[in-house]
Amino acid sequence: MNMFITMLADEAANTNTMGYFSIIWLVIILVVFYFLLIRPQRKKEKADAAMREKLEVGDEIVTAGGIVGLIVSIKDDTVVVETGGDRSKIRIMKWAIAKNNTEHDE
Repeated sequence: MNMFITMLADEAANTNTMGYFSIIWLVIILVVFYFLLIRPQRKKEKADAAMREKLEVGDEIVTAGGIVGLIVSIKDDTVVVETGGDRSKIRIMKWAIAKNNTEHDE
């Protein structure tokens, strides 16, 4: 009987230790996910937002849909873009601008 109680106590101690190791591994996995997935995504979003804030009239841009054009006017959330040889103009949202092909002097 005494041996049975000792075995139960040892098993309970091992189970408690295993619980701590599980929590530690969970925290390690969350930290790795943060540095591999979340942090780079936020960094890219900040860089894209900065690029959109620096847009100027006359810049050549590419939209997320692949439309290439020159900026004619800029409003709060929209941009008017001139595309094609017939100088057609379209109004797009700023968030749809994927790339600015015009280089500016800093």
